[in-house]
Amino acid sequence: MSAHTLQEFQQQVSELLLRHRSLLDVVTKFSQSNASVNRAVSKAITECGCIELNAKHQGFSEEMPLDIAMRQSKSHMDGELCENCKDAVRSELGKNLFYMSALGNALGINLEDAVAKESDKCSTLGLFNMT
Repeated sequence: MSAHTLQEFQQQVSELLLRHRSLLDVVTKFSQSNASVNRAVSKAITECGCIELNAKHQGFSEEMPLDIAMRQSKSHMDGELCENCKDAVRSELGKNLFYMSALGNALGINLEDAVAKESDKCSTLGLFNMT
């Protein structure tokens, strides 16, 4: 399996996308694919049970030192995805990336540039990059 760059993938999407070239089509397909990712994760919890969700307040306060807040931070998830659920989530993420690439193409945005700018922002702002 060869490694592909985002730029190569974005070009491939441009060559493959025939039916959904309209910006409205792309935006709604991107939204739909995002919902499918969320649904695949939800099914891993509710149907398979390979992961569990135990969400509760993180317990942060404004006075709490950052290192303690980082150690206290939890994902709220127990377990790990089984192979079937991992394949399902991976597949839905792939479709989501496809439509994200199509959206970038429709709007003239290179995803590698977007990732580079976001990475620079994260490097500059560090933990203060409240995204």
